[in-house]
Amino acid sequence: MLLAAGLLCCLLSTCGEAEDPVLIVEPISVAEDAQVEELTGEAAINKNTAKSSKPATEETSSEEENLTLESVLTSGSAANILQDAGETLETRVLTPSGYERVEVEEGSFEEFLRQYPLKPAGSKVLLYDGSEKGNQSAHAAVFALPIENYDLQQCADSVMRMYAEYFWATEQYDRIKFHFTNGFLVEYTKWREGNRVTINGNNVSWIKSKSRDTSYECFVRYLRTIFCYAGTLSMEKESEPTLLSLLKAGDVFLYGGSPGHVVMVVDECVNEEGKKAFLLAQGYMPAQEFHLLKNDRHPSDPWYYEEEITFPFRTPEYTFDEGSMRSLNY
Repeated sequence: MLLAAGLLCCLLSTCGEAEDPVLIVEPISVAEDAQVEELTGEAAINKNTAKSSKPATEETSSEEENLTLESVLTSGSAANILQDAGETLETRVLTPSGYERVEVEEGSFEEFLRQYPLKPAGSKVLLYDGSEKGNQSAHAAVFALPIENYDLQQCADSVMRMYAEYFWATEQYDRIKFHFTNGFLVEYTKWREGNRVTINGNNVSWIKSKSRDTSYECFVRYLRTIFCYAGTLSMEKESEPTLLSLLKAGDVFLYGGSPGHVVMVVDECVNEEGKKAFLLAQGYMPAQEFHLLKNDRHPSDPWYYEEEITFPFRTPEYTFDEGSMRSLNY
């Protein structure tokens, strides 16, 4: 059985149609940029990311739900929750009336997400090639997360990159490691020492072909390779189910499939009764900038309130089934 079902993620194109697998029989280090460009052609690998096989469906909030949130959305001005001058989640998205952001540990991933720079208010979501995404109605803000000019950094990849950028920034290099879809573990610590992955049919192994390189550019090359061979299926194996009561920033709503989809919790707040609300963000396909999602139930307020999270759970561009809440083991 070829690696197409696992490692190569290439039985489907970005349109979800079957394609012949792309096999690499030499180390990626031989000509990394050229190989990445080849992999992103028309017959490229399947990224196992979301093509809306489970598209968002129209749902009407119940009268009871509206009443539950009425005091939150009308006691303050929901329109004032989004602050154009804010440059991070913490300053761009205020908490609803009666809610406060949960305390997070200094230097934690949760703080990293909360403080991550955003593009200016009103920015459009751009695709990997610099063109505008077709749907500009799903986002409330755009993260300034780097994206390469390849159709690689899609939904799961954006989440992996955010984690990897955090570990890079905090010098936790040994935590930068991801599995290919077939289970092969690719550690950045090996990569930076000059090792590269070589694939020959079903065989995957390391080969020493470069000198040691601790530059950010080399780190990005590592990520490109991860994005080629990892996706929602591998991410599902790197996570554990979680509960709504335990949901926190860094956790995800995940459907592992070919294609699948994932959105990440990027912030949370809580009221005096212990009820929580969450901010969600996603990448998508084709590869595009990581962006904060709107909540279609109240477009001027992007928070997803605990009582709204029932299944099937609808986000602007995808609907998740029960069991999709997961905590990542990164």
